[in-house]
Amino acid sequence: MNLVTRDQKHLWHPLTQHKISPEALPIVKAKGSILYAEDGSEYIDGIASWYTAMYGHCNEYITGKVAAQMQNLDQVVFSGFTHEPAVKLSEELIKILPENQQKLFFNDNGSTATEIGIKMALQYHHNQGNNRNVMLAFEEGFHGDTFGAMSVSGLSVYNGAFEEHFIEVLRIPVPLGENNSEVISQLKRLISGNNIAGFIYEPLVQGAAAMKMHDAAGLNEILKVCKEHDIVCVADEVMTGFGKTGKNFASDYIKTKPDVMCLSKALTAGLLPMGLTTCSQKIYDAFYDEDISKGLFHGHTYSANPPACVAAIAGIELLVSKEIQQKIKAIIKYHQAFDERIKDHPKVTNRRQLGVIYAFDLNVKMERYGNLRNQLFKHFMDHGVFLRPLGNTIYILAPFTISKPELDKIYQVIEDLLNKF
Repeated sequence: MNLVTRDQKHLWHPLTQHKISPEALPIVKAKGSILYAEDGSEYIDGIASWYTAMYGHCNEYITGKVAAQMQNLDQVVFSGFTHEPAVKLSEELIKILPENQQKLFFNDNGSTATEIGIKMALQYHHNQGNNRNVMLAFEEGFHGDTFGAMSVSGLSVYNGAFEEHFIEVLRIPVPLGENNSEVISQLKRLISGNNIAGFIYEPLVQGAAAMKMHDAAGLNEILKVCKEHDIVCVADEVMTGFGKTGKNFASDYIKTKPDVMCLSKALTAGLLPMGLTTCSQKIYDAFYDEDISKGLFHGHTYSANPPACVAAIAGIELLVSKEIQQKIKAIIKYHQAFDERIKDHPKVTNRRQLGVIYAFDLNVKMERYGNLRNQLFKHFMDHGVFLRPLGNTIYILAPFTISKPELDKIYQVIEDLLNKF
C-alpha cells in the first residue's frame, strides 16, 4: 500500500473534515525551502510549515547539534533535575527577550504556552487574595486549542462546541490608529466594571485571524492602562516571535513590555516540539512562597527535553547571526517590491506587511473554509507552491533562508492567480 492508503486507514488529521477533504499529500523529504512529495513533485514552502522552519528544513547546523546531544542525554524528568541544554537555553534566550523577562517555564507547544500564561495571570491574583477571575482579549484573537487558550480565542469556527465550558473572557477591538481613543475608552469601562486578572494578546499581528495587523502606539496605550490596574499582560508571540516581524519579537516595537510571553513554533526551528512561557520577576515572586499551594503546579513529561533545548539554542545562534539578519532585511525589501507590483490590481485590497510577513486580501467575498478557498489552494499547489489561504487572505511567511528565485516563483504564482480568478 502507498502512504495515502495507509494514512487513511488510521489517521485523523488536524483542521480536517475527512468526509469532504481531499486525501493528504505524502511528503517524504524536506530541505531548505522545498518539500518533496512521494510522487516526485516539489513544493516551495511559502509558510515555513506553519511558521516553524524559519532557518530552512533540515538545517545542517541545527540537526548536527541535536544529533550530538542525542548521543549524550536524550530525556530526563525536569522536576527535581536540571541539565546543561536547559540552563544554556535560558541564558541565550534572556539575552534577546525584552529586558523585564527573567524566568522561563517549559511546556510542549503554543497552546500550552498560552495556557500557562493564562494560569499565571489568574493565579498571580489568586495567590495575593485578589478576587480577579476574568481575562481580557482582542476580538478575533487565536491562542490555541486547549481549554484556556480556546476561551480567550475569538474564532468560533474552532471553538463552537466547547464555549459553554470556557472561563470568563471580555473582548476589545484591536487598535488601528483611527480608533485608538475609542478602544481605550472601552477598555477603561470594562476595567471599572469587572474583575480583570490578565490581558492576552497577539502583538501587532493576529495570525489565525488572517494576518490582521494593528497599531503599535495603540497597543502600547492599552498595555499602559492595564499595567496601571495591575492587569497581567500576556504577549502571545507563538507566531510572531523569533525575527518574523523584522525584530526578534513583536514586543520589541512596543515601549510597554509584557509581564508574560508565550513562545513556540520557530523556537525550535521546526525540528522538535517545545513551548516556553516566560515572565518578569514580579510575576514569579507572586508564586515564590513557603506555602506549597502557591506554586505553579503545571507540568509536562517532556518539559525542557534536552534535544529540543539544543535545537532552540542553535536556532537563536542563527537568528542573531549576521547572515540571517541580512536575509531578513533582503526578504523585507523583496516583499516591498512585490507589493509595488500588485498594489493597483483590482482584485487586491488591504495590503499589509510587517517584517517578512506579507499579506493582502482578494477583493472577493468567500468563506474561510469553502470551495473557492480550496480552488486557491489547488492553484498554488498545482504550480509547486505551498501557501494556505486564510479565507480570502493570501499571505507569505517563508523561511529566512529562501532564495530570491524561490520567492520570485511564489510572487509569479500569486500574480497568475490574480489574473485567473
